[in-house]
Amino acid sequence: MQCAAHPSVDTELGCSKCGKPICPRCLIQTPVGARCRECANVRRLPSYNISLVYLLRGLAAALVAGAAAGGLWGLLIPNPSIFGALFVGFGVGYLVGESVSRATNRKAGPPLQALAAAGVLVAYLVRTVILASDLRHVGIVDIVTDDLFGYVGVGVGVFVAIGRLR
Repeated sequence: MQCAAHPSVDTELGCSKCGKPICPRCLIQTPVGARCRECANVRRLPSYNISLVYLLRGLAAALVAGAAAGGLWGLLIPNPSIFGALFVGFGVGYLVGESVSRATNRKAGPPLQALAAAGVLVAYLVRTVILASDLRHVGIVDIVTDDLFGYVGVGVGVFVAIGRLR
């Protein structure tokens, strides 16, 4: 027999439902046996099926939570130590990731992870603008180039936010 999808491949396998010949590359293992792609009825999990509405809700949540977290970061803990940066990063990442998760009815996946990471970056930018307005003689470029602990906080925040949406 020849595979229905790959005519150049000889096979002895057949779909357990419709009997169509399938090669090992085409078969989908199901609890009731090997099936072709059509009979296996392969669908994405509902939590990973993200529509445009959910993406927009996630974007709005990421921007709002990121701006709020960045404002708190800039006003309450403008220049944390390394341990402070780790805790701030964890808090910002969790806040943004949880906000995106709740706004999208606990959906998950790479697009929402990217939105949450962008929300953490928004938090860093808001914090940087607040610092620049407090230090009028220092520009934003000076703050961004000399901000190792801020980068640590952003890295931890992105890691936590992405992990929240897996």
